[in-house]
Amino acid sequence: MKNINWSQLGFHYTETDYIVRSEFHNGIWSEPIATTDKTIQLNLSATCLQYGQQAFEGLKAFRGVDGKIRIFRMEQNALRLQSSARGLYMQPVPTDLFCRSILLALQKNLDFLPPYQTGAVLYFRPLLIGTTPRLGVGPGKDFLFAVIPSPIGPYFKVGFHGTPFIVNRRVDRAAPLGTGQFKVGGNYAASFRATEEAHAAGLSCIFLDCKEHKYIDECGAANFFGIKGNSYITPASSSILPSITNNSLMTLARDMGMKVERRKIPLEELAEMSECGACGTAAVISPIARVIDPDNQRIYEFGKEPGPVSIKLYNALQDIQYGRVPDPYNWCKIID
Repeated sequence: MKNINWSQLGFHYTETDYIVRSEFHNGIWSEPIATTDKTIQLNLSATCLQYGQQAFEGLKAFRGVDGKIRIFRMEQNALRLQSSARGLYMQPVPTDLFCRSILLALQKNLDFLPPYQTGAVLYFRPLLIGTTPRLGVGPGKDFLFAVIPSPIGPYFKVGFHGTPFIVNRRVDRAAPLGTGQFKVGGNYAASFRATEEAHAAGLSCIFLDCKEHKYIDECGAANFFGIKGNSYITPASSSILPSITNNSLMTLARDMGMKVERRKIPLEELAEMSECGACGTAAVISPIARVIDPDNQRIYEFGKEPGPVSIKLYNALQDIQYGRVPDPYNWCKIID
């Protein structure tokens, strides 16, 4: 095991020994290979650079309480990358190839898998890019798929504590019939004008729907959920990335006897919620301490500490990921 101060890791890139890559040429995917070369040779006219033909994923491997390794919902990440690929007219990566690449990246970088109870995990960033040189507008026919591993710590420095958010009506993250439902770099680049402004003020950003600027869409790079009575409520929108973490939390909420609602959420409904949060692979759950709506000079307060439902959901999900309880949903790929 590498000599790394695991408890001090944040959500940033730490180079590992190997990455894994596969290429698509002439209608065929090559077998994935592990390599120490972290660079690629790419024509400057490649479609990923000229026209943004690119998509990515994020998933984690956990060292469990029993010493076994668990990769969380790997097949769902494969399916979501396939959806993103089809949305940008790229060649989808077959599920088997995706999973074998993740397992190979894990095997070749086992020394970078953090120990149990350090708060750190091994994160995988699968990346799919178009590599065909092209100046005329159109999709490429050649693609590179790569898996970039990195040990990471918590996404938010404050850990599992409340984070303040601010509403931004001046920037739209993605259009309803655009690429919002796909995990592509352009969506994130389009949000930087809002998120970086918020970060400079010590805040995170909430985006509203781009048609009416009335309904909650996403929390920066994460899905939103709110607790209202015995209901777990999350937005329904064609411009929201379908979060695997949010899907898992909805399942857990139902099993806890809660009602799950996927619908439009007017911003003003925050006043009726007891707690709310952002959720995704990186943060798992980031409780929202307050939401500032500067345009209406209103602040919705939820407190610095996570609410009881958020705590229960967070612990239930983490218990499965770390093997502290049985996994009744078969979400984890277990490696002895």
